[in-house]
Amino acid sequence: MGWLVSLGLAWVLSLSVVSSVSGIGANWGTQATHPLPPATVVRMLRDNGFQKVKLFDADYGALRALGRTGIEVMVGIPNDMLASMAGSVKAAERWVSKNVSTHISSYNVNIRYVAVGNEPFLQTYNGSFLTATYPALQNVQSALIRAGLSSQVKVTVPLNADVYESSTTLPSGGDFRADIHNYMIQIVKFLSDNGGSFTVNIYPFISLYTDPNFPVEYAFFDGNASPVVDGSTTYYNMFDANYDTLVWALQKNGFGNLPIIVGEIGWPTDGDRNANLVYAQRFNQGFMSHISGGKGTPMRPGPIDVYLFSLIDEDAKSIEPGNFERHWGIFRYDGGPKYLFNLGTTNSNGLIPAQGVHSLEHKWCILKMSANLTADQVAPSVSYACSLADCTSLGYGTSCGNLDAEGNISYAFNSYYQINNQLDSACKFSGLGTITRTDPSFISADLNQAGFRVLFLGGGVQLCSVHALPLTLGLPIKRRRVVDVGQTVDEFAD
Repeated sequence: MGWLVSLGLAWVLSLSVVSSVSGIGANWGTQATHPLPPATVVRMLRDNGFQKVKLFDADYGALRALGRTGIEVMVGIPNDMLASMAGSVKAAERWVSKNVSTHISSYNVNIRYVAVGNEPFLQTYNGSFLTATYPALQNVQSALIRAGLSSQVKVTVPLNADVYESSTTLPSGGDFRADIHNYMIQIVKFLSDNGGSFTVNIYPFISLYTDPNFPVEYAFFDGNASPVVDGSTTYYNMFDANYDTLVWALQKNGFGNLPIIVGEIGWPTDGDRNANLVYAQRFNQGFMSHISGGKGTPMRPGPIDVYLFSLIDEDAKSIEPGNFERHWGIFRYDGGPKYLFNLGTTNSNGLIPAQGVHSLEHKWCILKMSANLTADQVAPSVSYACSLADCTSLGYGTSCGNLDAEGNISYAFNSYYQINNQLDSACKFSGLGTITRTDPSFISADLNQAGFRVLFLGGGVQLCSVHALPLTLGLPIKRRRVVDVGQTVDEFAD
Protein backbone atom coordinates (compact mmCIF):
# COMPACT_ATOMS: atom_id res chain seq x y z
CA MET A 1 0.00 0.00 0.00
CA GLY A 2 3.03 2.24 -0.09
CA TRP A 3 5.15 3.47 2.78
CA LEU A 4 2.66 6.14 3.82
CA VAL A 5 0.26 3.56 5.18
CA SER A 6 2.23 0.30 5.22
CA LEU A 7 2.57 -1.88 8.03
CA GLY A 8 7.30 4.49 17.56
CA LEU A 9 10.54 6.74 21.76
CA ALA A 10 13.02 9.23 22.47
CA TRP A 11 15.58 7.72 24.81
CA VAL A 12 14.06 9.04 28.00
CA LEU A 13 15.08 8.28 31.55
CA SER A 14 11.53 8.40 32.83
CA LEU A 15 8.19 9.61 31.65
CA SER A 16 4.97 10.36 33.44
CA VAL A 17 2.16 8.66 31.55
CA VAL A 18 -1.47 9.02 32.56
CA SER A 19 -3.26 6.03 31.07
CA SER A 20 -6.45 6.81 29.18
CA VAL A 21 -6.27 3.82 26.88
CA SER A 22 -8.97 1.17 26.95
CA GLY A 23 -6.87 -0.98 29.27
CA ILE A 24 -3.36 -2.04 28.28
CA GLY A 25 -2.87 -5.64 27.20
CA ALA A 26 0.02 -7.91 26.32
CA ASN A 27 0.55 -10.85 23.99
CA TRP A 28 1.80 -13.87 25.94
CA GLY A 29 3.53 -16.33 23.63
CA THR A 30 4.97 -19.59 24.94
CA GLN A 31 7.32 -20.78 22.17
CA ALA A 32 10.38 -20.89 24.39
CA THR A 33 12.81 -23.65 25.32
CA HIS A 34 12.62 -22.69 29.00
CA PRO A 35 9.27 -20.93 29.53
CA LEU A 36 8.63 -19.26 32.85
CA PRO A 37 6.01 -21.01 35.00
CA PRO A 38 2.53 -19.63 34.24
CA ALA A 39 2.04 -18.43 37.82
CA THR A 40 5.25 -16.39 37.54
CA VAL A 41 4.09 -14.77 34.31
CA VAL A 42 0.65 -13.97 35.71
CA ARG A 43 2.20 -12.33 38.76
CA MET A 44 4.40 -10.31 36.42
CA LEU A 45 1.33 -9.23 34.44
CA ARG A 46 -0.41 -8.11 37.62
CA ASP A 47 2.66 -6.41 39.09
CA ASN A 48 2.97 -4.35 35.91
CA GLY A 49 -0.69 -3.38 35.73
CA PHE A 50 -1.65 -5.27 32.60
CA GLN A 51 -5.41 -5.52 32.46
CA LYS A 52 -5.67 -7.83 29.45
CA VAL A 53 -3.73 -10.68 27.91
CA LYS A 54 -3.88 -12.34 24.51
CA LEU A 55 -3.01 -16.04 24.17
CA PHE A 56 -2.25 -17.73 20.87
CA ASP A 57 -3.80 -21.01 21.96
CA ALA A 58 -5.77 -22.42 24.86
CA ASP A 59 -2.78 -23.31 27.01
CA TYR A 60 -4.21 -25.05 30.07
CA GLY A 61 -1.51 -23.89 32.48
CA ALA A 62 -1.77 -20.28 31.38
CA LEU A 63 -5.56 -20.25 31.64
CA ARG A 64 -5.54 -21.87 35.08
CA ALA A 65 -3.01 -19.34 36.33
CA LEU A 66 -5.19 -16.49 35.05
CA GLY A 67 -8.15 -17.71 37.08
CA ARG A 68 -9.53 -15.35 39.73
CA THR A 69 -7.20 -12.53 38.68
CA GLY A 70 -9.73 -10.40 36.84
CA ILE A 71 -7.35 -10.06 33.88
CA GLU A 72 -9.34 -10.07 30.63
CA VAL A 73 -8.31 -12.93 28.35
CA MET A 74 -8.40 -13.35 24.58
CA VAL A 75 -7.87 -17.05 23.93
CA GLY A 76 -6.73 -18.18 20.50
CA ILE A 77 -7.57 -20.94 18.08
CA PRO A 78 -4.45 -21.68 15.96
CA ASN A 79 -4.71 -21.63 12.17
CA ASP A 80 -4.11 -25.37 11.93
CA MET A 81 -7.42 -25.94 13.75
CA LEU A 82 -9.51 -23.75 11.45
CA ALA A 83 -10.38 -26.54 9.03
CA SER A 84 -11.77 -28.79 11.76
CA MET A 85 -13.72 -25.90 13.28
CA ALA A 86 -15.09 -24.96 9.87
CA GLY A 87 -16.12 -28.49 9.04
CA SER A 88 -18.00 -29.35 12.21
CA VAL A 89 -20.01 -27.28 14.66
CA LYS A 90 -19.62 -30.21 17.06
CA ALA A 91 -15.85 -29.76 16.96
CA ALA A 92 -16.34 -26.08 17.78
CA GLU A 93 -18.67 -26.97 20.64
CA ARG A 94 -16.15 -29.42 22.09
CA TRP A 95 -13.41 -26.80 21.87
CA VAL A 96 -15.55 -24.12 23.53
CA SER A 97 -16.65 -26.52 26.26
CA LYS A 98 -13.09 -27.57 27.09
CA ASN A 99 -11.25 -24.29 26.64
CA VAL A 100 -13.81 -21.60 27.46
CA SER A 101 -16.78 -22.86 29.45
CA THR A 102 -14.76 -25.00 31.87
CA HIS A 103 -12.26 -22.26 32.64
CA ILE A 104 -14.99 -19.68 33.20
CA SER A 105 -17.24 -21.82 35.38
CA SER A 106 -14.65 -23.84 37.31
CA TYR A 107 -11.70 -21.45 37.59
CA ASN A 108 -13.27 -18.01 37.15
CA VAL A 109 -11.08 -17.07 34.19
CA ASN A 110 -12.24 -13.77 32.71
CA ILE A 111 -12.35 -14.87 29.06
CA ARG A 112 -13.74 -12.07 26.91
CA TYR A 113 -12.71 -13.00 23.37
CA VAL A 114 -12.03 -16.04 21.25
CA ALA A 115 -9.55 -15.25 18.48
CA VAL A 116 -10.42 -17.48 15.53
CA GLY A 117 -7.09 -17.99 13.76
CA ASN A 118 -4.06 -15.72 13.73
CA GLU A 119 -3.53 -13.58 10.64
CA PRO A 120 -5.13 -16.31 8.47
CA PHE A 121 -5.25 -14.07 5.38
CA LEU A 122 -1.55 -13.20 5.52
CA GLN A 123 -0.31 -13.02 1.95
CA THR A 124 2.59 -15.38 2.65
CA TYR A 125 0.05 -18.15 3.44
CA ASN A 126 -1.01 -18.11 -0.22
CA GLY A 127 -4.70 -18.49 0.56
CA SER A 128 -4.33 -21.62 2.72
CA PHE A 129 -6.98 -20.48 5.22
CA LEU A 130 -9.23 -18.31 3.05
CA THR A 131 -12.15 -20.70 2.80
CA ALA A 132 -11.98 -22.05 6.37
CA THR A 133 -11.84 -18.84 8.41
CA TYR A 134 -15.40 -17.57 7.98
CA PRO A 135 -17.20 -20.91 8.58
CA ALA A 136 -14.93 -21.52 11.58
CA LEU A 137 -15.93 -18.10 12.90
CA GLN A 138 -19.62 -18.97 12.43
CA ASN A 139 -19.30 -22.32 14.17
CA VAL A 140 -17.39 -20.92 17.15
CA GLN A 141 -20.06 -18.24 17.56
CA SER A 142 -22.76 -20.93 17.42
CA ALA A 143 -20.88 -22.89 20.05
CA LEU A 144 -20.68 -19.85 22.33
CA ILE A 145 -24.43 -19.28 21.92
CA ARG A 146 -25.14 -22.92 22.75
CA ALA A 147 -22.92 -22.62 25.84
CA GLY A 148 -24.80 -19.50 26.95
CA LEU A 149 -21.66 -17.36 26.71
CA SER A 150 -22.20 -15.24 23.61
CA SER A 151 -23.04 -12.08 25.58
CA GLN A 152 -19.85 -12.38 27.66
CA VAL A 153 -17.40 -13.84 25.14
CA LYS A 154 -17.08 -12.32 21.67
CA VAL A 155 -15.45 -13.74 18.58
CA THR A 156 -12.83 -11.93 16.53
CA VAL A 157 -10.21 -12.71 13.87
CA PRO A 158 -6.75 -11.16 14.37
CA LEU A 159 -5.71 -9.92 10.93
CA ASN A 160 -2.51 -8.48 9.58
CA ALA A 161 -2.61 -4.94 8.22
CA ASP A 162 -1.99 -6.37 4.75
CA VAL A 163 -5.72 -7.18 4.44
CA TYR A 164 -6.28 -3.55 3.48
CA GLU A 165 -4.51 -1.19 1.13
CA SER A 166 -4.81 2.28 -0.32
CA SER A 167 -5.39 3.10 -3.96
CA THR A 168 -3.82 6.53 -3.39
CA THR A 169 -1.11 5.67 -0.79
CA LEU A 170 -3.12 7.90 1.59
CA PRO A 171 -5.44 6.71 4.39
CA SER A 172 -8.53 8.09 2.63
CA GLY A 173 -7.88 5.68 -0.23
CA GLY A 174 -8.19 2.70 2.09
CA ASP A 175 -10.19 -0.40 1.21
CA PHE A 176 -9.86 -4.12 1.67
CA ARG A 177 -7.55 -5.91 -0.73
CA ALA A 178 -9.33 -6.71 -3.97
CA ASP A 179 -8.39 -10.41 -3.95
CA ILE A 180 -9.96 -10.99 -0.52
CA HIS A 181 -12.61 -8.27 -0.53
CA ASN A 182 -15.60 -10.63 -0.45
CA TYR A 183 -14.08 -12.72 2.34
CA MET A 184 -13.39 -9.59 4.36
CA ILE A 185 -16.92 -8.23 3.99
CA GLN A 186 -18.34 -11.58 5.16
CA ILE A 187 -16.21 -11.47 8.29
CA VAL A 188 -16.73 -7.77 9.01
CA LYS A 189 -20.51 -8.08 8.66
CA PHE A 190 -20.53 -11.12 10.93
CA LEU A 191 -18.49 -9.32 13.57
CA SER A 192 -20.80 -6.31 13.37
CA ASP A 193 -23.95 -8.44 13.62
CA ASN A 194 -22.63 -10.28 16.67
CA GLY A 195 -21.16 -7.41 18.69
CA GLY A 196 -17.57 -8.29 17.82
CA SER A 197 -14.51 -6.18 17.06
CA PHE A 198 -12.06 -5.96 14.17
CA THR A 199 -8.63 -7.02 15.44
CA VAL A 200 -5.63 -5.76 13.47
CA ASN A 201 -1.87 -6.20 13.93
CA ILE A 202 0.13 -3.10 12.97
CA TYR A 203 3.93 -3.20 12.66
CA PRO A 204 5.86 -0.11 11.57
CA PHE A 205 9.03 -2.15 12.11
CA ILE A 206 8.04 -4.53 9.33
CA SER A 207 7.69 -1.60 6.93
CA LEU A 208 11.22 -0.55 7.83
CA TYR A 209 12.46 -4.14 7.50
CA THR A 210 10.94 -4.79 4.08
CA ASP A 211 11.31 -1.38 2.43
CA PRO A 212 14.79 0.19 2.29
CA ASN A 213 13.18 3.47 1.24
CA PHE A 214 10.85 3.68 4.21
CA PRO A 215 11.46 6.94 6.11
CA VAL A 216 12.77 5.82 9.51
CA GLU A 217 11.43 8.76 11.50
CA TYR A 218 7.88 8.10 10.27
CA ALA A 219 7.91 4.85 12.26
CA PHE A 220 8.24 6.76 15.54
CA PHE A 221 6.22 9.32 17.47
CA ASP A 222 8.69 12.14 18.02
CA GLY A 223 7.26 14.41 15.33
CA ASN A 224 10.56 14.44 13.43
CA ALA A 225 9.19 12.92 10.23
CA SER A 226 7.98 14.84 7.22
CA PRO A 227 4.20 14.89 7.68
CA VAL A 228 1.79 13.32 5.23
CA VAL A 229 -1.18 15.45 4.20
CA ASP A 230 -4.43 13.70 3.33
CA GLY A 231 -6.97 16.37 2.48
CA SER A 232 -7.56 18.37 5.64
CA THR A 233 -5.80 15.77 7.81
CA THR A 234 -2.08 15.64 8.56
CA TYR A 235 -0.33 12.46 9.66
CA TYR A 236 2.92 12.60 11.61
CA ASN A 237 3.47 8.87 12.18
CA MET A 238 2.96 5.47 10.58
CA PHE A 239 0.59 4.10 13.21
CA ASP A 240 -2.09 6.78 12.83
CA ALA A 241 -1.97 6.56 9.04
CA ASN A 242 -2.21 2.78 9.02
CA TYR A 243 -5.00 2.67 11.61
CA ASP A 244 -7.01 5.27 9.74
CA THR A 245 -6.58 3.39 6.46
CA LEU A 246 -8.51 0.59 8.16
CA VAL A 247 -11.10 3.05 9.46
CA TRP A 248 -11.62 4.32 5.90
CA ALA A 249 -11.91 0.74 4.61
CA LEU A 250 -14.57 -0.07 7.20
CA GLN A 251 -16.41 3.19 6.55
CA LYS A 252 -16.48 2.72 2.77
CA ASN A 253 -18.08 -0.68 3.20
CA GLY A 254 -20.77 0.43 5.62
CA PHE A 255 -19.15 -0.52 8.94
CA GLY A 256 -17.69 2.78 10.12
CA ASN A 257 -18.69 2.17 13.73
CA LEU A 258 -17.19 -1.30 14.13
CA PRO A 259 -14.86 -1.32 17.18
CA ILE A 260 -11.17 -1.87 16.46
CA ILE A 261 -8.67 -3.74 18.61
CA VAL A 262 -4.94 -3.39 17.96
CA GLY A 263 -4.05 -7.02 18.56
CA GLU A 264 -0.29 -6.64 18.17
CA ILE A 265 2.11 -3.73 18.06
CA GLY A 266 5.72 -3.50 19.17
CA TRP A 267 9.38 -3.44 18.18
CA PRO A 268 12.04 -6.20 18.39
CA THR A 269 15.41 -5.73 20.08
CA ASP A 270 17.70 -8.00 18.05
CA GLY A 271 18.07 -10.00 14.87
CA ASP A 272 18.25 -7.06 12.45
CA ARG A 273 20.11 -3.78 12.13
CA ASN A 274 16.92 -1.86 12.98
CA ALA A 275 15.97 -4.23 15.82
CA ASN A 276 17.79 -2.88 18.85
CA LEU A 277 17.20 -1.67 22.40
CA VAL A 278 17.29 2.02 21.52
CA TYR A 279 14.70 1.79 18.74
CA ALA A 280 12.48 -0.58 20.74
CA GLN A 281 12.46 1.71 23.76
CA ARG A 282 11.89 4.74 21.57
CA PHE A 283 8.98 3.13 19.76
CA ASN A 284 7.21 1.50 22.69
CA GLN A 285 7.50 4.46 25.03
CA GLY A 286 6.53 6.79 22.23
CA PHE A 287 3.51 4.69 21.41
CA MET A 288 2.33 4.58 25.02
CA SER A 289 2.74 8.35 25.31
CA HIS A 290 0.92 8.82 22.01
CA ILE A 291 -2.17 6.87 23.06
CA SER A 292 -2.18 7.67 26.77
CA GLY A 293 -4.15 10.89 26.38
CA GLY A 294 -7.04 8.97 24.84
CA LYS A 295 -7.32 11.22 21.79
CA GLY A 296 -7.09 8.33 19.33
CA THR A 297 -6.40 8.98 15.65
CA PRO A 298 -7.76 11.68 13.33
CA MET A 299 -10.45 9.36 11.95
CA ARG A 300 -11.25 7.53 15.20
CA PRO A 301 -10.95 9.77 18.27
CA GLY A 302 -11.07 8.15 21.71
CA PRO A 303 -9.21 5.50 23.70
CA ILE A 304 -7.46 2.75 21.76
CA ASP A 305 -7.80 -0.91 22.72
CA VAL A 306 -4.31 -2.41 22.40
CA TYR A 307 -2.19 -5.47 23.16
CA LEU A 308 1.57 -4.91 23.12
CA PHE A 309 3.67 -7.45 21.27
CA SER A 310 5.08 -9.04 23.13
CA LEU A 311 5.53 -9.80 26.79
CA ILE A 312 8.55 -12.14 26.76
CA ASP A 313 11.12 -13.21 24.16
CA GLU A 314 10.53 -16.62 22.59
CA ASP A 315 13.72 -18.43 21.58
CA ALA A 316 11.89 -21.31 19.87
CA LYS A 317 9.80 -19.26 17.43
CA SER A 318 10.16 -19.80 13.71
CA ILE A 319 12.61 -17.36 12.16
CA GLU A 320 11.16 -17.70 8.68
CA PRO A 321 9.92 -14.08 8.75
CA GLY A 322 13.33 -12.93 10.05
CA ASN A 323 15.78 -13.44 12.90
CA PHE A 324 14.04 -10.67 14.83
CA GLU A 325 11.05 -12.96 15.49
CA ARG A 326 12.58 -14.27 18.71
CA HIS A 327 13.19 -10.81 20.18
CA TRP A 328 9.86 -8.95 20.41
CA GLY A 329 9.56 -9.15 24.20
CA ILE A 330 9.68 -6.16 26.52
CA PHE A 331 11.04 -8.73 28.99
CA ARG A 332 13.93 -11.14 28.50
CA TYR A 333 13.51 -14.92 28.73
CA ASP A 334 14.11 -14.72 32.48
CA GLY A 335 11.44 -12.06 33.02
CA GLY A 336 13.92 -9.21 33.42
CA PRO A 337 13.08 -5.86 31.73
CA LYS A 338 15.16 -5.10 28.65
CA TYR A 339 15.02 -1.32 28.93
CA LEU A 340 13.37 1.52 30.79
CA PHE A 341 9.69 1.46 29.85
CA ASN A 342 6.94 3.23 31.75
CA LEU A 343 3.53 1.72 31.04
CA GLY A 344 1.82 4.30 33.22
CA THR A 345 -0.05 1.54 35.05
CA THR A 346 1.92 1.49 38.31
CA ASN A 347 3.79 3.88 40.59
CA SER A 348 7.06 2.58 39.18
CA ASN A 349 8.84 4.48 36.40
CA GLY A 350 9.84 1.19 34.79
CA LEU A 351 8.84 -2.42 34.32
CA ILE A 352 8.77 -4.72 37.35
CA PRO A 353 10.73 -7.96 36.78
CA ALA A 354 9.48 -11.49 37.32
CA GLN A 355 9.89 -12.72 40.88
CA GLY A 356 11.45 -15.95 42.14
CA VAL A 357 13.13 -16.97 38.87
CA HIS A 358 15.88 -19.58 39.20
CA SER A 359 18.56 -19.73 36.52
CA LEU A 360 20.86 -22.45 35.28
CA GLU A 361 24.34 -22.77 36.77
CA HIS A 362 27.09 -20.33 35.87
CA LYS A 363 28.95 -22.47 33.39
CA TRP A 364 29.50 -22.22 29.67
CA CYS A 365 30.50 -24.24 26.63
CA ILE A 366 33.16 -22.56 24.51
CA LEU A 367 35.57 -23.39 21.75
CA LYS A 368 38.75 -25.03 23.03
CA MET A 369 41.70 -22.68 22.86
CA SER A 370 43.70 -25.44 21.19
CA ALA A 371 41.07 -26.03 18.49
CA ASN A 372 42.03 -25.57 14.87
CA LEU A 373 39.60 -23.14 13.25
CA THR A 374 40.21 -24.74 9.86
CA ALA A 375 39.31 -28.24 11.06
CA ASP A 376 36.71 -30.01 8.93
CA GLN A 377 34.27 -30.35 11.84
CA VAL A 378 34.09 -26.63 12.74
CA ALA A 379 31.62 -25.46 10.10
CA PRO A 380 29.19 -28.41 10.40
CA SER A 381 29.35 -28.21 14.20
CA VAL A 382 28.39 -24.54 14.19
CA SER A 383 25.67 -25.17 11.61
CA TYR A 384 24.29 -28.02 13.69
CA ALA A 385 24.32 -26.00 16.92
CA CYS A 386 22.57 -23.02 15.33
CA SER A 387 19.94 -25.21 13.66
CA LEU A 388 18.82 -26.53 17.04
CA ALA A 389 19.60 -23.54 19.27
CA ASP A 390 19.34 -19.77 18.83
CA CYS A 391 21.98 -17.87 16.88
CA THR A 392 19.73 -14.95 15.90
CA SER A 393 21.93 -12.45 17.73
CA LEU A 394 24.76 -13.21 15.32
CA GLY A 395 25.06 -11.49 11.96
CA TYR A 396 25.17 -8.06 10.39
CA GLY A 397 23.73 -5.32 12.55
CA THR A 398 22.80 -7.58 15.47
CA SER A 399 23.86 -7.22 19.09
CA CYS A 400 26.64 -9.79 18.67
CA GLY A 401 27.48 -8.87 15.09
CA ASN A 402 31.02 -7.75 15.97
CA LEU A 403 32.30 -11.03 17.38
CA ASP A 404 35.36 -12.61 15.79
CA ALA A 405 35.46 -16.18 14.45
CA GLU A 406 36.21 -17.74 17.86
CA GLY A 407 33.44 -15.70 19.43
CA ASN A 408 30.87 -16.80 16.86
CA ILE A 409 31.79 -20.44 17.29
CA SER A 410 31.69 -20.26 21.09
CA TYR A 411 28.38 -18.40 20.94
CA ALA A 412 26.82 -21.17 18.84
CA PHE A 413 28.23 -23.95 21.03
CA ASN A 414 27.08 -22.28 24.20
CA SER A 415 23.58 -21.57 22.93
CA TYR A 416 23.14 -25.26 22.14
CA TYR A 417 24.63 -26.24 25.50
CA GLN A 418 22.32 -23.99 27.50
CA ILE A 419 19.19 -24.95 25.60
CA ASN A 420 20.03 -28.58 26.35
CA ASN A 421 20.15 -27.82 30.08
CA GLN A 422 23.97 -27.81 30.29
CA LEU A 423 24.33 -31.52 29.63
CA ASP A 424 28.02 -32.45 29.40
CA SER A 425 27.24 -34.36 26.20
CA ALA A 426 25.91 -31.13 24.65
CA CYS A 427 29.41 -29.64 24.60
CA LYS A 428 31.24 -32.30 22.62
CA PHE A 429 31.15 -31.04 19.04
CA SER A 430 33.66 -33.66 17.92
CA GLY A 431 36.11 -32.58 20.59
CA LEU A 432 35.97 -28.87 19.71
CA GLY A 433 34.03 -27.73 22.78
CA THR A 434 34.97 -27.43 26.42
CA ILE A 435 33.01 -26.50 29.54
CA THR A 436 34.24 -23.65 31.71
CA ARG A 437 33.09 -22.13 34.98
CA THR A 438 35.16 -19.03 34.38
CA ASP A 439 32.99 -16.28 32.95
CA PRO A 440 34.32 -15.77 29.40
CA SER A 441 32.56 -12.43 28.88
CA PHE A 442 34.33 -9.35 27.65
CA ILE A 443 33.50 -5.71 27.13
CA SER A 444 32.46 -4.66 23.64
CA ALA A 445 35.07 -2.34 22.18
CA ASP A 446 32.49 0.00 20.70
CA LEU A 447 29.88 -0.49 23.45
CA ASN A 448 27.33 -0.87 20.68
CA GLN A 449 24.66 -2.09 23.08
CA ALA A 450 24.74 0.73 25.61
CA GLY A 451 27.88 -0.72 27.21
CA PHE A 452 26.47 -4.18 27.88
CA ARG A 453 29.02 -6.96 28.23
CA VAL A 454 28.90 -9.22 25.25
CA LEU A 455 29.32 -12.89 24.41
CA PHE A 456 28.45 -14.67 27.66
CA LEU A 457 26.22 -13.33 30.41
CA GLY A 458 23.85 -14.48 33.09
CA GLY A 459 23.23 -17.93 34.63
CA GLY A 460 25.10 -19.94 32.11
CA VAL A 461 23.75 -18.20 29.06
CA GLN A 462 25.66 -15.93 26.78
CA LEU A 463 24.23 -13.18 24.82
CA CYS A 464 25.01 -9.65 24.05
CA SER A 465 21.74 -8.44 25.50
CA VAL A 466 21.76 -9.58 29.10
CA HIS A 467 19.50 -12.50 30.04
CA ALA A 468 19.55 -15.97 31.50
CA LEU A 469 17.59 -19.08 30.67
CA PRO A 470 15.31 -19.77 33.63
CA LEU A 471 14.70 -23.13 35.17
CA THR A 472 11.07 -24.15 34.88
CA LEU A 473 10.84 -25.75 38.29
CA GLY A 474 7.99 -28.18 38.71
CA LEU A 475 7.34 -28.39 34.97
CA PRO A 476 8.60 -31.05 32.54
CA ILE A 477 11.34 -29.64 30.32
CA LYS A 478 11.55 -31.20 26.90
CA ARG A 479 15.19 -31.50 26.07
CA ARG A 480 17.51 -33.40 23.77
CA ARG A 481 19.88 -36.03 25.09
CA VAL A 482 22.96 -35.46 22.99
CA VAL A 483 25.23 -38.27 21.94
CA ASP A 484 27.36 -36.20 19.59
CA VAL A 485 26.89 -33.80 16.71
CA GLY A 486 24.09 -35.11 14.54
CA GLN A 487 22.77 -37.58 17.10
CA THR A 488 20.04 -36.57 19.54
CA VAL A 489 17.26 -38.30 21.44
CA ASP A 490 14.24 -36.36 22.72
CA GLU A 491 13.32 -37.00 26.32
CA PHE A 492 11.59 -35.27 29.22
CA ALA A 493 13.47 -34.11 32.28
CA ASP A 494 11.92 -34.73 35.67
